[in-house]
Amino acid sequence: MSFLPFIEGCLKTTSVIALKGFGKVKASVKPEDNNQVLTEIDLAIGEYIIDRIQNKYPTYNIIDEEKGVINNGSEYTWVIDPIDGTSNYAAGVPLYGTFLGLLKEGDPYAGGMCLPHFSDIYLAEKGEGTSLNRERVRVTREVNLNKTLVSYTIDSHTENPTYTKKETEILANIILNIRNPRMSGSCFDVAMVAKGCYGAYLNQTSKIWDNVAAQIIIEEAGGIYTDFYGEEMDYSQPLEKLKNNYTFCAASPQIHGQLQDIIQKFK
Repeated sequence: MSFLPFIEGCLKTTSVIALKGFGKVKASVKPEDNNQVLTEIDLAIGEYIIDRIQNKYPTYNIIDEEKGVINNGSEYTWVIDPIDGTSNYAAGVPLYGTFLGLLKEGDPYAGGMCLPHFSDIYLAEKGEGTSLNRERVRVTREVNLNKTLVSYTIDSHTENPTYTKKETEILANIILNIRNPRMSGSCFDVAMVAKGCYGAYLNQTSKIWDNVAAQIIIEEAGGIYTDFYGEEMDYSQPLEKLKNNYTFCAASPQIHGQLQDIIQKFK
């Protein structure tokens, strides 16, 4: 059974919802994290996808960034990020999208994302490759880190300025070894890695809904997706990990190894 037609159908509709609200909504800051904002469109998209899942896969678990957990005791868990890049969306920046991923016993099995302003839908399923608008894509074949663009999302940790200062030191060392840095802070950067425009995308501050769909998309495009320091991602007992911080290093195989040579010095 392929989940891709279902994922694609959901993402086509969420793109329409997002575009209708773009530039017309106001954002509120989440009280627990000044880096995180919320709009009414986040809620509308999340509710739409949850409703679709409950009609099509009523026994599956659901994790939604805004609504939380629906636990049905299933080996399958849908993971929803209604708008990845809400800060961009709320500011009128078109670099945002929706993530919809599926875990099977804690492993990414299928997933997709849309970039509404580009009319792009990425889809991936275990062993089936990654497609962009139904055409296969793959990560870059460039083998030299210093010839690649690398994206790095960094958040402000005002509660721990030392953490942010250390992170900027790591970032500086990466920048000194690449062609140029890029930073959209959204699923746009996942797309750029999946289709070979960027060599890598890294982040030290994210949640489970930022990763599940992204991981299967990158891996099925031929890339490697680990935590920031090269360790395997851990989605075991996913319904208990809504508050867990996830780091990631997503890259082509050659570029991933060269980045880890730099990053490991700061471990």
